[in-house]
Amino acid sequence: MGIARQLVHRLEQWFELMGAEYAYMATDRSNEASLRLFTGRCGYSKFRTPSLLVHPVHSHRLRAPRRATVVRLGARDAERLYRSRLAHVEFFPADIGAVLGNALSRGTFLATVGGYEWGGVDRFLACPPASWAVASAWDCGGVFRLQVRGASRLRRAAAAATRALDRAAKWLRVPSVPDFFRPFAGWFVYGLAGSGGRDAAMAAEAVFASIVNMARGRAAAVAVEVAAMDPLRGRIPHWRRLSCTEDLWCMKRLGAGGGGHADGWDWARSAPGQSIFVDPREV
Repeated sequence: MGIARQLVHRLEQWFELMGAEYAYMATDRSNEASLRLFTGRCGYSKFRTPSLLVHPVHSHRLRAPRRATVVRLGARDAERLYRSRLAHVEFFPADIGAVLGNALSRGTFLATVGGYEWGGVDRFLACPPASWAVASAWDCGGVFRLQVRGASRLRRAAAAATRALDRAAKWLRVPSVPDFFRPFAGWFVYGLAGSGGRDAAMAAEAVFASIVNMARGRAAAVAVEVAAMDPLRGRIPHWRRLSCTEDLWCMKRLGAGGGGHADGWDWARSAPGQSIFVDPREV
């Protein structure tokens, strides 16, 4: 047994001691060595293929659809909404209240389309609008910072020029490149969900734009991870060069035999749903 396989085995033993039933790992589809180790030698199954969509934060505001109205929810109202509408979603945390109440959580936003007037969470749950979307923001900069290295002086100068022009003439809406070449903070959007067909995707765009605008002066980029079949992903603003559509999650049921439940069902081999809930504490 090689060192890498021994390390995975010891981690799985610790997971079981902590009461875990499953173990999962994340990589990208081009990492052949990682896939050979986990799926070929350690018994993991290819599980989900989400995409990480990233949008830079500019000096100018990101435009949101005019038909959408965005309101900010308190932590308790957000928890009630999430438990009512997202409790069935994969990876939904049982302690969602602790996530929303964490000091790194920057708020939850709800967008509606079609002139719906917000009358509180009770009214929303009793009679929701035809189209809506919700999401929360998490400040990863409070835990770690990122930095891009190896860029040439020419690229750095060109990026700095776009930022200078964006600051001086916000009305031009220059797609400026943030200063990724020094340690920077990023925000993560979690709990993205909605209902209502195409207009729900529009509402999701409005929520994401609101979070990007809120991050101005606080972060250099905002990211969200969405499932492969999520109907909301089509209108999420993002830059392809910053995003990653090659993510791959692999999963394994722990315990003797790894055969699944008594009825033969095994989550690691189940069909994917339309959406996932990515716990920001695991980013």
